[in-house]
Amino acid sequence: MPDTDKYVLAVDLGTSGCKTALVSLHGKVAGWEFEPVATQLLPNGGAEQDPEAWWSAFIETAGRLLAQGIVPPEHVVAVCCSTQGEGTIPVDAAGEPLHPCVLWMDTRGVDHLKKTTRGLVNIAGYDAAKLFRWIRLTGGAPSLTGKDPAAHMLLIKHEFPEIYAKTSKFLNVPDFMNLRLTGRIAASVDSIMTSWVTDNRDSSQITYSDVLVRGSGIPRDKFPDIVPCSEIIGTLRTRVADALGLPHGVPVVAGSIDTTAAAVGSGAVRDFEAHLYIGTSSWLAAHVPFKKTDLFSSIASLPCAVPNRYLMTALQATAGGNLTFLRDKILYHKDELLAEAQTPDVYKIMDRIVEKTPPGSNGVIFSPWSYGERSPVDDPYIRAAIHNLSLDNSREDIIRAFFEGIAFNSRWLLGPVERFLGRRLDTITLVGGGANSDVWCQIFADVMNVPVRQLADPIQVNVLGAAFIAFVGLGLIRYEDIPRIVHYKRTYSPRPDTRDIYDRYFREFIELYKKNKAIYHRLNKRRAQSR
Repeated sequence: MPDTDKYVLAVDLGTSGCKTALVSLHGKVAGWEFEPVATQLLPNGGAEQDPEAWWSAFIETAGRLLAQGIVPPEHVVAVCCSTQGEGTIPVDAAGEPLHPCVLWMDTRGVDHLKKTTRGLVNIAGYDAAKLFRWIRLTGGAPSLTGKDPAAHMLLIKHEFPEIYAKTSKFLNVPDFMNLRLTGRIAASVDSIMTSWVTDNRDSSQITYSDVLVRGSGIPRDKFPDIVPCSEIIGTLRTRVADALGLPHGVPVVAGSIDTTAAAVGSGAVRDFEAHLYIGTSSWLAAHVPFKKTDLFSSIASLPCAVPNRYLMTALQATAGGNLTFLRDKILYHKDELLAEAQTPDVYKIMDRIVEKTPPGSNGVIFSPWSYGERSPVDDPYIRAAIHNLSLDNSREDIIRAFFEGIAFNSRWLLGPVERFLGRRLDTITLVGGGANSDVWCQIFADVMNVPVRQLADPIQVNVLGAAFIAFVGLGLIRYEDIPRIVHYKRTYSPRPDTRDIYDRYFREFIELYKKNKAIYHRLNKRRAQSR
């Protein structure tokens, strides 16, 4: 008998590629397909992707998925995207891309940005009056790394003037996908956020600020209209529906960037409920009823999907990326010492090794700052290190130290986050690829001394979030219903017998940053400036 449930065709377009899934009204992922997308790294900090490659990957994955017949086409009630953020695509009047997407990691526009952020009296690289205005109106300010649309648009304007002259609108990644799906140009409240031109003081009505738009160097008519994440922005274009074998008239919901979707997909939608995302990078986030900024810890609450709420997000630069580094560059680096064509599922092997290695890694401490840090310290020059290694230690100690070091880094963030929220967290939901590891979930609970709740299928958190946003937009559920729909695998309680060693090692972890940061600045600041 065919399944009579309702489904969303949910899209998770990350930097590595496009995942498309069928997600039911009851929070079940019926099936999914993935297609990689290449990134082009360019001189002087450039990083681009081809928007046409995104679209091809979506059509390919959606086509393969729907062709499996898992769900009758008439049971697909909406399409909704969750995507990488901080990308910038200039499109012409017909909606066609004029240039590859300038990705979230691209820093080429930084010098142009600094001309707009600096003034006579500067605080941390910003004109004092401008910084106050940005924080008062938006909750944040353009990143002085040049890694967000505020700098990307200036890059196009000053270094590609012929493209800028033809640009009708600048779009973020979800905006482009929605344009292709529906033909409508619009930005969600969170996708427009890092252009830093909106007045976010009233979360129910995010609008453009005339003074911020003028200061951006980009005219108002090049920005798209703003819609809530759960707004139905149109229906699936006929030719797209026909290509996928879907009925005509399927609604498309605006959706969101990945941090917003993960917050919804985690089930942590009530005020002050937190989720910790462990992927290549990491963030700790919670919905709050207020707009607030902590400049000292680089934490802010900004527009999100849940009505009349903001999402407090504290970003950390590198989490699971350190395990990828350990796997690909140390354990299974294909040089003269290891030249196998295939490697085993190293992460499962790591889990087994970590489980049998004692807490504290026999004295080894790993600091996971392989790409600098963003919060609770904004320091691009610090770097990763393995500390206190002796001849008595083994590879097993180093592997567990990687797991524990990333957890120590999250505990470092926990203090400022709890001060920001004005309360202690009584549980944290762990999501993302790292949450697939049972032993790592236990380490996070032990190190942070907070119960950790593990999502049942944590790698699917973004497609779950996109689907829930769509179901809300269709009026089939409310955001407050989501905690009853989300499925969890297990809750991990902190183990009392680890308390002493992790408290002691955490204190040393902080001291390692304080004592070594000057060395890292001397080693890396000049190298960064010479690039």
